[in-house]
Amino acid sequence: MMSNCLVKASREETPGREDSRLGPPDGQQDPGSKEVLLLMQALNTLRTPEEKLAALCKKYADLLEESRNFQKQMKLLQKKQSQVIKEKVHLQSEHSKAILARSKLESLCRELQRHNKTLKEDNLHQARKYEEERKEATAHFQMTLNEIQAQMEQHDVYDAKLRQENVELGDKLKKIIEQYALREEHIDKVFKHKELQQQLIDAKLQQTTQLMKEAEERHQREREFLLNETTETRLKFEELKQQESQLKQQLSLYMDKFEEFQTTMAKSNELFTTFRQEMEKMTKKIKKLEKETVVWRTKWENNNKALLQMAEEKTIRDKEHKALQVKLDRLEKLCRALQTERNELNKKIEVLQDKVTVLDGDALNGDFLKTDPAEESSEGISEKKHPGIQPITRPLLSEEPVPVQKTFSTGPPSGIDSVD
Repeated sequence: MMSNCLVKASREETPGREDSRLGPPDGQQDPGSKEVLLLMQALNTLRTPEEKLAALCKKYADLLEESRNFQKQMKLLQKKQSQVIKEKVHLQSEHSKAILARSKLESLCRELQRHNKTLKEDNLHQARKYEEERKEATAHFQMTLNEIQAQMEQHDVYDAKLRQENVELGDKLKKIIEQYALREEHIDKVFKHKELQQQLIDAKLQQTTQLMKEAEERHQREREFLLNETTETRLKFEELKQQESQLKQQLSLYMDKFEEFQTTMAKSNELFTTFRQEMEKMTKKIKKLEKETVVWRTKWENNNKALLQMAEEKTIRDKEHKALQVKLDRLEKLCRALQTERNELNKKIEVLQDKVTVLDGDALNGDFLKTDPAEESSEGISEKKHPGIQPITRPLLSEEPVPVQKTFSTGPPSGIDSVD
């Protein structure tokens, strides 16, 4: 009787109230109200309130476990989010450092390029200057060599002329000596002839003496003339020797100048080689810096890619977090609705218990031990009035609660959940 009354009261009171409570206000239905409607429909399929309570308790326990799991997942996601934020800050700092290093490297590269340009221009200017000086020195040296060669040729010609003159003078001296020897022989012959003819030509002695004196005077004059010519030729020869010594001194001076020019050229070549080595070193440094800039650029690109991936992962996780938050809000609403319904059902059960106690008291007072046909007819009339209420034909404890499951869509939150 108690169970029949409870079932009748629950069947009588719940439909109207469910319709009044679960009806969407102003023709609008939110996903929470739809879930509640689906849950109430699933509960209406059950026959007894105890089954409903068992199903609600099981559903509440499942929802509590899911909420705990969601809270754990939320904590893990918050930790991951904090780690991601820290990594993002660290990557941003590294990115800023990389940008600063890149700017410094670009400024250094520009300064190196400017320095290289200035060095190239200075080297080209110095090389042109040295080349011009070398050309001028070689031209001057060639001019001096040509002048020296011309002077040497002139001196050779003059020496050849002097040699020819000396040879001619020697030949003349030889001829004069031969003539003098011949004359002496002739004079000796004449003296002999005169001595032989002295006795014969006493009258012509004075004439011969005069002729001899004149011949001796001529001979002395010629001798003096030849002596003067020889002294003059000797003086000229000494002068030529002095000129030759002066020319040798000039040649030695020119040779010293040429050696100095060679030393200056060697120094300029050494300077040019040193400049070339410095240029090669600078080119090597520039290549190293270019390689370092390429490495830093690749690192920067990799960091950018990692940052983009992290941002995409963060957006995905934010979406998942929002979906989970929406699901949690729905579950909280559903739990609140279930709690209110449970409280209402508890109140109804208390009211029904009070009614049952009153009915039991009335039955004890009237000593109705058996049911009258009038009561059966009244029960039949009540069943006809309430066709949705049926008597319980099996014990309540033996019945197993129907499992109520809530399926969540793994995709984007659509606001509609199904209850199996």
